[in-house]
Amino acid sequence: MSGNIEVLTQSYVNVFITSNLTSFEAQKRFEKDITIAALKGKLELIAGANANSMQLQLLSKEGKLVGNLDNDDALLGSYPIDDNMKIHVVDNSKGKGEFEDVSQVEKYEISEEEYSKRSDSVRAFKMRNKLGNFKDVDPEEQAKREAERKAAEEKEAELIANIKEGCRCEVDNPSNPPKKRGTVMYVGKTDFKPGFWVGIQYDEPLGKNDGSVKGRRYFSCEPKYGGFVKPQHVTVGHFPVELEEEMDEM
Repeated sequence: MSGNIEVLTQSYVNVFITSNLTSFEAQKRFEKDITIAALKGKLELIAGANANSMQLQLLSKEGKLVGNLDNDDALLGSYPIDDNMKIHVVDNSKGKGEFEDVSQVEKYEISEEEYSKRSDSVRAFKMRNKLGNFKDVDPEEQAKREAERKAAEEKEAELIANIKEGCRCEVDNPSNPPKKRGTVMYVGKTDFKPGFWVGIQYDEPLGKNDGSVKGRRYFSCEPKYGGFVKPQHVTVGHFPVELEEEMDEM
């Protein structure tokens, strides 16, 4: 008997993907009849490189260079590629690690006030189901607290109407003596606590910050000269600078 011998090869290939931009390695399956140009488009999402500037290197299972996939119109299967080989993506238009650096990603932050209004938050879920700190909270008591909070905020809104940035002021907070003098630098709501707050640049280093709290800057001053207080503790008016050294000379 005689006959023809037909050699069949698989229509896809499993390869490892690496890049000069990232430290991780991915394993992917590609059809052999995909063009190199189309392959580059798929590799954009994997390697973080730009299809227009990337170069592809074909490496053996042992990591040795087999050749460059440099013809955008050629099919992947036209190159001597086999399972478990490696395609290394090179893109010199970006810095190494740029694709993985999460510090460059703008973070979304929500204020305490806005968070308390959301009905789809973890806090709202706990309140509805009386879980955690809310398990013993009576609905009427919760409504009372909310009404008191709104009333206090309305009162604060009335107080800050007469407090303007740039005004001299005196701060008298019984829970944080002594009285302090300074200049109003910020008036409004903040991200760190609900309600209205007044940012003060004190005349002396009696504060707690430099005008920034939890990564957000509200104003700028020297460290320990900045502080935030509730409007009811702030009186604006003619308050000359009275440093301790000057008082000692009197």
